[in-house]
Amino acid sequence: MTTIVPINYQERIAHSRVYDVAIKTPLEFQPIISARIGNRVLLKREDMQPVFSFKIRGAYNKMAHLPPDVLKHGVICASAGNHAQGVALSAQKLGCRAVIVMPTTTPAIKVNAVKSRGAEVILFGDSYSDSVVRALELEKTEKLTFVHPYDDPDVIAGQGTIALEILDEHPQPIEAIFCCVGGGGLLAGIAAYVKAVRPEIKVIGVEAKDAEAMTESLKKGERIILDQVGLFADGAAVKQVGVHTFKLCQQYVDEMIVVDNDAICAAIKDVFEDTRSILEPAGALALAGLKVYAERENLHDKTLIGIASGANMNFDRLRFVAERAEIGEKREAVFAVTIPEKPGAFKAFCRLLGNRNITEFNYRYSDPKNAHIFVGIAVSDPTEAAKLVTELQAQGLPALDLTDNEMAKLHLRHLVGGHAPQAEHEVVYRFEFPEKPGALMKFLDTMGHDWNISLFHYRNHGADFGRVLVGMQVPPDEQNEYLTFLHNLGYPYWDETNNPAYQLFLG
Repeated sequence: MTTIVPINYQERIAHSRVYDVAIKTPLEFQPIISARIGNRVLLKREDMQPVFSFKIRGAYNKMAHLPPDVLKHGVICASAGNHAQGVALSAQKLGCRAVIVMPTTTPAIKVNAVKSRGAEVILFGDSYSDSVVRALELEKTEKLTFVHPYDDPDVIAGQGTIALEILDEHPQPIEAIFCCVGGGGLLAGIAAYVKAVRPEIKVIGVEAKDAEAMTESLKKGERIILDQVGLFADGAAVKQVGVHTFKLCQQYVDEMIVVDNDAICAAIKDVFEDTRSILEPAGALALAGLKVYAERENLHDKTLIGIASGANMNFDRLRFVAERAEIGEKREAVFAVTIPEKPGAFKAFCRLLGNRNITEFNYRYSDPKNAHIFVGIAVSDPTEAAKLVTELQAQGLPALDLTDNEMAKLHLRHLVGGHAPQAEHEVVYRFEFPEKPGALMKFLDTMGHDWNISLFHYRNHGADFGRVLVGMQVPPDEQNEYLTFLHNLGYPYWDETNNPAYQLFLG
């Protein structure tokens, strides 16, 4: 069993060496999110560090305190992300060798970022755990010093300098400070300093729903090992928290909050709206938890501080973030609705929605009696979704709220459709609708005919026009009328009936 020697973290943090490479990041007021939740929200902008993450503080503090004869042999770490860049930059500054062991699955952009700092990169294993094993082997054979990403007193103290800066800059009352949690180094360092200097301030950790190692460990009173962790917030995806960090969190942390991916995506969007910066998922965890806490406690006019811990976002995740942010903010709900499969039913359904904004619409003809529609609706709050289901069912339209259905949100929305040989005389056109209320109803009203809509696909992408794919059953002897409808509509359109992709997958 590891023996924990008592450490005066207030003193150690005060004497940490971080500013040779790190900057004192701004503590910024967030006007838009503050107005929305009715509290004063400040973000500690650690995403503005030279490596776009707070990790540089702990890595440099650890390495700067190594004896010269130890440092000259070099350092080693295992990491696929922010810690690797922190160690690489620190070694560059201190003029020592750095070896970084990264999983073979690490994206090239992260590997290149570490190499650009002069570090040696070894790709080994399929996971972080595999890389750690290899790094510890090389530590012995190469006589290197292992720099732990979180479970080391000097690393913890380096991260704790964030709290020192916050309290120096903001001596006024603070309700709570929120930190993302992976292995616990950031939370432990901040909590140790805050509780020593201003114990009335709550310190709250935030974890992703599928990576709750600290939350579960604190509940059970011992460090537990998760069987697996979700990787969306990969900067905080740790199966087991540290020995040192766990003890400090037991002693100083007020509570833990767990948030899902939708809430993280909403927080990323919140920060973008206030700062025009894009945080990585782990970097937005603190704000996501802050919002949950403010709503749960019904807080008003309190000062709440979140640590924007990093901005090393994988570009390919932005699509997912944009897709889920509105749901995470509870400003969009998705439904499955069944309407009669007959001309005019689609139009009647749209009229029932009133002036609500449709964010997504997926439908494909499959049954001569019933049409099953996947639809997204902008809502002002969650109660509006329940109210809409009641209204639709009162009109004889079975409706199911899918807003919390993960399969529907991840997969089903993209799979609604398929071949429909029974949709006779189908023509398929692609349109650009003006992205404004009433555009869909204008389309339906201008149509003014009993042509059956057999396919409809639309998703709001934030552009000034909406891209819509529509299939209609138009008998050959009514083609001229259909062309007249297209002309009168006034929307740009393209005939896709002979598109080979349509013929293969939808025709």
